[in-house]
Amino acid sequence: MRVAVVSDIHANLPALEAVMAAIESEQTNELWCLGDLVGYGAQPDECVARVRDSAAVCLAGNHDLVVAGAIDMSVFAADAGAAARWTVETIRPETLEYLLTLSPSGQRDGVELYHASIRDPVWEYVIDDRTAQYCLERQSSSLALIGHSHVPLVWGYADGRFVGGMAPGDTMLELGEGPFLLNPGSVGQPRDGDPRAAFLILDTTANTATWRRVDYDIGRAQAAIAEAGLPQRLGSRLAEGR
Repeated sequence: MRVAVVSDIHANLPALEAVMAAIESEQTNELWCLGDLVGYGAQPDECVARVRDSAAVCLAGNHDLVVAGAIDMSVFAADAGAAARWTVETIRPETLEYLLTLSPSGQRDGVELYHASIRDPVWEYVIDDRTAQYCLERQSSSLALIGHSHVPLVWGYADGRFVGGMAPGDTMLELGEGPFLLNPGSVGQPRDGDPRAAFLILDTTANTATWRRVDYDIGRAQAAIAEAGLPQRLGSRLAEGR
C-alpha cells in the first residue's frame, strides 16, 4: 500500500491544495494526517473540509485541541494565541464538530501515529537524537509517524546503528527492521529553511519512505492572512520557511 502522510497544515489552503495535487500523481491508496489542521493560517474551514473528505485517518494537533476547547486558550501567547482566538470566533460549526472527534494519537495498519510523540502526543518536540531514542524505546511497532516540529526528520536503527537527522526533499529511506520514527514535515508552515510544502510517501509494500517538497502560492496565503487581520508575521515567515 502507498500512503501519503501530511501534518501541520495550519489553515494554509494554497499549500494544502498544492500538496493534494502532487499526491494525485503519486498513485497513493490512502491519506493520513498527523494533526494541526488549524492555527496560524486564514482558511481553517476549507482545510478541515478537504482533510475530512480525503483522509483515512486524522489526528488532533495541539492547535486543533485548543480551538476545540479541549485545552485552555491560555497555553498560547502572542501570534499563536491571536490566531487561535480568531479561529474560534470565525470557524463554522461543522468545522468545530469535526475537530471535536479527533485524538492526538492513533494507529493504522500497524503503524503508530502521534501528533507530537509517543511520550506526549500533544506537546513534546522530537528534534534531537536523545529524545528520539527515548521515543524509539517505547515503540511497540517497527514504525511510528510524528508531526508537530514542522521539520522533516528521520530516526531509527539500521544494521545495529542509530541513524537520524534531517530529510530534505526526495530523500528515500529503506526502512528495514527498524524501529524507525519519521516526521513528514509541515504542509502549511515549514520550519527547516525551505518554504516549500512538505509531505511523505510511505510504501508499506516496498518498505520505503520518501520525503517530498512542492512549491505553492505563498503570496496567496499571505494575502489571506492579511485580509483576515491576523498578525503580519504569520504571513512573512512563510516565505522564509521559519
